[in-house]
Order: sequence, then C-alpha cells, then structure tokens
Amino acid sequence: MTGAALAVLAMAALTSCGSGSGSDSGTAATGSVTLKFLIDNSSATVNTAKALADTFMQANPRIKVETETRPGGSEGDNIVKTRLSTGDMSDVFWYNSGSLLQALNPAQTMVDLTGDPVLANVAKDFLPVVSQDGKVYGVPGGTAMGGGILYNRKVYEQLKLEVPKTWADFTANSDKIKAAGIAPVIGTFKDTWTSQLFVLGDYYNVQAAVPTFAQDYTANKAKFATTPAAQTGFDHLAEVHAKGYLQEGFGSATADQGMKLLAEGKGAHYPMLSSQLPPFVATMPQAATDIGFFGIPGTDAAKNGATIWEPAGIYIAKTTENLEAAKKFLAFVASPAAADAVTKAVPPAGPYRITGAKLPDDAIQAAKDLQAYVDEGTTAPALEFVSPVKGPSLEQITVAVGSGLTSAAEGAAQYDKDVEKQAKQLGLAGW
Repeated sequence: MTGAALAVLAMAALTSCGSGSGSDSGTAATGSVTLKFLIDNSSATVNTAKALADTFMQANPRIKVETETRPGGSEGDNIVKTRLSTGDMSDVFWYNSGSLLQALNPAQTMVDLTGDPVLANVAKDFLPVVSQDGKVYGVPGGTAMGGGILYNRKVYEQLKLEVPKTWADFTANSDKIKAAGIAPVIGTFKDTWTSQLFVLGDYYNVQAAVPTFAQDYTANKAKFATTPAAQTGFDHLAEVHAKGYLQEGFGSATADQGMKLLAEGKGAHYPMLSSQLPPFVATMPQAATDIGFFGIPGTDAAKNGATIWEPAGIYIAKTTENLEAAKKFLAFVASPAAADAVTKAVPPAGPYRITGAKLPDDAIQAAKDLQAYVDEGTTAPALEFVSPVKGPSLEQITVAVGSGLTSAAEGAAQYDKDVEKQAKQLGLAGW
C-alpha cells in the first residue's frame, strides 16, 4: 500500500470516529496540540509506537504525538502506577491488558470508552481484557500471540503426519517422530519461563471443560490440583518427560537454542509463544514458512482450539487536557490503516484484534495458523488475562515436573499454594 493510500485510509478511519466528549484546550488556542504517549522500551513496542505516531501525524498534521519510554517489568509497572496516582501521566499510555490492568484502578485513572466510536473496529472478544466492572478503557496495541506448539512443517511432511486435534494424536505423532530419530519435543529449561507453556497454553481446554474455572479460581473455589482439566497441563509435562520425548540436554538449553533446533528439524515440537518467531526469522529465514503453530490438543477433536495472549492496551489518562485529540489517536490505532502501518515496521506474530485488519501475504506461517483459530472463534485468552491470580514460582515448579523430579499432582498442589500469597496481597474475596 502506498503512503498516499495509507493516509487516505487513516483519514477515513478518523473522520468516521465521533468527536467524543471533552475538549482540546490546545487546538482552539493555537490550532495545534501535542499528545504525550508513554510506552515501554522494548524494541517491538518502540517500533510499533513510531509507526502509529508517524502515520497518524501524516493524516493529522495539527496533532503531534511525542513518545516517551519507560522500563519494562516491575520497574515499569511502578512508574505507571505512580504517574497515574500523582496525576502526572501522559495523555495516552501503553500498558498490559488483562489482570495487570485491574490493579491500576481504571475507573479513577482512565477515560471510560464504553460505547464510544473509538471502539468501532475493536474485536469484541478483545474488549473484556481492557475492561473492569463492565466499562471499557483501551484499544489493542500490536497483535495477539499464540501459546501452544510451534512445529516443523517439513518434518510433518516428511513423516506424512497431520496436525493433531487430540492429545492422543499428539503422542502418536511424537512416537513416529521419535522412531525417525528426531526429538519429538524441545525443552529449554535453562530459560525457566519456557517450561510453563504446557500448563499456561492449555487454558483453552480448561475453559472448554470448566467454563467457570477463572471466576472460581479467582474466588478460591477451584484449584489446579482438584480440577482434573486444570491439572492436565502438569500431566502433559510429566508424560512428555516419562516417554523420553525431550531432546538430550533439555535442562541446559536456552530458548534461542530451542528455536534453532526446531528450524533445523532436529526437534519437531516446541511448546512456545508465537512471538518468539519474528525476531528469529531475521537469522533463519526458512523459519517463516517451515514453522507452523497449533493449539495444545485436548481430549475432544470437536472442541479443538488455542490459547492466545492478548496484545497490550493503549489507554487515555483521565488527567489529559487533550481528550478529543487522544480519542482521535486511539480511533486510528484501532483501525485497519494502523495495522497496515505497524505491519511494515514489525512483522506480526499473530492476528490483529481489529476488525478488517488483515495479515500480509508474506506473514509468518505461525501467524496465519493462529489467524485461522481466531476466524473460527476457537480461542480463549490465557488465564492471566481473565484472573489476577498467578503465582511467582510456576516456572520453577514446571521445570521440576518437566524434568521428572516432581509428579504432576504434586506440582499442581505446589502451584495452588504458590498463588495464595499473591491473592491475599491483592485483597481478593475468599482468600
């Protein structure tokens, strides 16, 4: 798409947006206004924000968007909380969606966008992760990503395997892969966070079996160790180790090494987030087409689906003096034109959460595979997007279960205990 066409699309998206409430104090007086936009300092976020700001400013020359960065992690969380509580937040800011948003007291600190034309193009199933008490506060920044199994399509083709829709199919495929002298499953437990995917990526199946699990878990009425569907992720981890599916040296392997093994076809399956792929494609271009994605299979092929990690949200601080300009910017962010602009700057790791936004023809295969789940309506957000309860020690527990040092039942029980302290710190009812 040409820059001119992009600008036309951007302008069309903006003019279709209502004026909203509030006023632009700067526009009337000077004919121009400056929006401050706070983002985290990861390269993907910086590049995405630059593409959004530059394209928006081309179509709206009287509105300047100035980005400022903050650290990621807990340090960045604290900066956002402090600036909101002291009334010193930028006009617009980029922050997590899901459970971390809940701690920001959005009703007091953010502009309520419920029913606003700003949300016209936002995918309806994204809205809950930027909402609290039925009020919507943000639009999606970036793309969703899948949490499931990255697999080598060449290995599947060579062994005439089909993408599994049940766990039994997955283990049958893995047995054939092992017989061919290829590691069926890649483990990279030196980077301990990677050990969690069999558990966290299985949430689609948990929700399909127990639709109220997230609410009951948050209220301390359900546990992993006493809910068979929830313990299944730990069971999978233990089974993969017990059947000898992991490659030699899985305990000391890193995520980068795991991606390389997968791309080279030395391992066939890697439980991982699809966001690991785009940066890797720069060094191993074949990964763009040779690596696909499927959701962690459950027990019923008819209910097959995938767990997704929703993108961050972009929000308007209640203290902004440039409300209409901020709403114009968010309306653009949530438009197909914005998605086109971002795609040119950052290869998408998954589908956009914007109606009408399309993945490019040259998108990585894993993103296309994930888009198919979204199109079919067979996705669920990861548990951390629908419950604030997540313990800090899960990755250590899953390393132990995945290494055969702890049983699946024991690991699930340990994690149930691990979450108690955090739940109490959050002051959740029932704890």
